Amino acid sequence: MRRVAILGGSFNPVHLGHLLMAQSVLETGHFDQIVFLPSNRTPHKDPGALAPAADRLAMLRLAIGDNPAFSISEQEIARGGVSYAVDTLCEWRQLHPAAARPGFIIGMDSLIELHTWHRVADLLPLCTFITLQRPGFDAVPEAAALRLPAPWPERLLAGIVPGRRFDVSSSEIRQRVAENRGIRYLVPDSVARYIAKHGLYHRGA
Repeated sequence: MRRVAILGGSFNPVHLGHLLMAQSVLETGHFDQIVFLPSNRTPHKDPGALAPAADRLAMLRLAIGDNPAFSISEQEIARGGVSYAVDTLCEWRQLHPAAARPGFIIGMDSLIELHTWHRVADLLPLCTFITLQRPGFDAVPEAAALRLPAPWPERLLAGIVPGRRFDVSSSEIRQRVAENRGIRYLVPDSVARYIAKHGLYHRGA
């Protein structure tokens, strides 16, 4: 049975850090496929800074098109509204009833904040969380710091895996574009060309 791990996010835009996260999980040997799942609208983020879904999907296709182990799900975009992980994973199980429980990839910063996620008690049994260590969040937290009832802290801490160090964020890339600064070596060349061609993230765009 194919083992799938989901990497969600706004991908606004997708960058090399996202690709390295996916590759790091693939290299653990526990999963056969990484599914990039772009959000329609992410909670707690300014929707005004979000590129249209069609552009974010196009950039993702350019970024992963030559890797058969990577694929894209348009599930959250098709559903519309605010994209909550619990709604997505409930729907995922309906769409894939015979599939194994998916992995769900997050960073260490998200692990520490997981207790604040929408309907977290319903979310936790729906997937296996894979937490990647990231620059600035290398230290493994104590179980009590996760602020979740047993047995979840222990299970979540067991799912921490080392990630490659690549200190970049989508917000930094958008800022650099707005300031007419280069983004080479931060995103795939095909994504950089797409951003330039379509005038994404420029001031007044």
